[in-house]
Amino acid sequence: MSNDYQFDVLIIGSGAAGLMSAIQLSNNMSIAVIAKDKVLEGSSYYAQGGISAVLDPNDNFESHITDTINTGLNLGNEKSIRFMVENAPHAITDLEKTGVQFSTIDNKYDLTTEGGHSSNRVAHVADKTGQSIQVNLLAQVKKKSNIKLFEEYIAVDLIVKEGKCYGAYVYDKNSEEVITFCSKKTILATGGASKSYLYTSNPDTSTGDGIAMAYRAGCEITNMEFTQFHPTCLFHPHAKSFLISETLRGEGAKLLLPDGKEFMHKYDDRLELAPRDIVARAIDNEMKVHGFDCVYLDFSFKDEEWIKSRFPTISQRCSELGIDIAKEALPVVPAAHYTCGGVNTNIDAQSNITNLYAVGEVAHTGVHGANRMASNSLLECIVFAKSCADHISKSKLEKILPINAKWDESRVAPSKEKVVIAHLWHEIRLIMWNFVGIVRSNNRLKSAYLKIQQINKEVNEYYRVYIVTEDLIELRNLAQTSKIIVESALSRKESRGLHFNQDYPNQKSETENTVITKP
Repeated sequence: MSNDYQFDVLIIGSGAAGLMSAIQLSNNMSIAVIAKDKVLEGSSYYAQGGISAVLDPNDNFESHITDTINTGLNLGNEKSIRFMVENAPHAITDLEKTGVQFSTIDNKYDLTTEGGHSSNRVAHVADKTGQSIQVNLLAQVKKKSNIKLFEEYIAVDLIVKEGKCYGAYVYDKNSEEVITFCSKKTILATGGASKSYLYTSNPDTSTGDGIAMAYRAGCEITNMEFTQFHPTCLFHPHAKSFLISETLRGEGAKLLLPDGKEFMHKYDDRLELAPRDIVARAIDNEMKVHGFDCVYLDFSFKDEEWIKSRFPTISQRCSELGIDIAKEALPVVPAAHYTCGGVNTNIDAQSNITNLYAVGEVAHTGVHGANRMASNSLLECIVFAKSCADHISKSKLEKILPINAKWDESRVAPSKEKVVIAHLWHEIRLIMWNFVGIVRSNNRLKSAYLKIQQINKEVNEYYRVYIVTEDLIELRNLAQTSKIIVESALSRKESRGLHFNQDYPNQKSETENTVITKP
């Protein structure tokens, strides 16, 4: 059996939120960062667009706050939103200190716009902002002797005793053993849950692990009905839902039907720059009404050299697939993209369990409301990672961890039915796509709930009798998170933002957050 570990702080997740938390924590603390795959394999790395911040003299905080509240359909927490917006310029500075070099024109930030923004306030590094942030944050982490990285380790469950978190049980994918990581403070930075859906822009790591673990531990899980579908993922058999950044629409790209006709004017005066929920529903409706497999995004009227310098990643990937974006329109479809709900936290990233924090997409800080405004997600990661680290650094840590929590697998056996896991995995994602997608109804949601509830029973029984594997851990979390999403969707008796129910097409004048907790 491998040695178990003790650290002052355990960070589960190696995206922008996890790595920034590690960097900002006190150098006097011993820190472990758990990466489910390779450190750079996660949603943060693939974020193309940028990070929003008031950096233009003609822009102001109040405008950014108002845009965020409006895009979130008045369900956002104004205190959290104000905190994030007012700390956004500092977040840009913090990233620059790590080595991130934002794109500039004439020595000024090359600020662009995206859906929901009323000003140019999206700072970017060409079309690979997330990649630049991740690479530079990782370089800083590796310079610190008090931080230890664990690659290809996946958390199984949190260790919680009497309302306090003392770390997690973690599966080593290489040795195939479960190891106890004891810690005085634990930060969940595991990302979202969009792999719950059949079609997603997310990498394979986004299986809702942190949300499911937190739920099982007794955390409040808030607003999980709000899954954001990105309107434009490349529709190609070999693209694996390659994301076509919203900044193309910010720079003037047009959405077209296969016959070349525009259609966004039928849905919103802001056309292609309407918030994502509106654009995704518009595309979904046109595809369903006309029986189209996809719609098209046209950028070919722009200068070819400018296109390739502004969007090198997208140009190159499309070229590899035989598409010249400077000369032809791109086939696109919506895909599950971002989890607006999550583990309920305050502005210091504290959950309702002592010593347990959550940052990034896994958390519900209240800044997104019913619909995330573009490029507020990387911003949320950086701002709340810092406030989380500051809170922990100022906290008094327990001298000795008062627990003995060895992993026990004496009563389980190796699985001989791995085909069951693959079948249930696919079934969940198919149910979620067909019954809990962009447009919902009571009947479809009730049907999904019964199916997902039964799958959860099967998965939990399987987990009870067999030795854990990576696939079983992810399936268990995917099933749990999917059930929470459906429960949340059923409890919201209105249509608001990313949650559109045909049986409740109108938005209530007053509404509350949806909170799901373990019975």
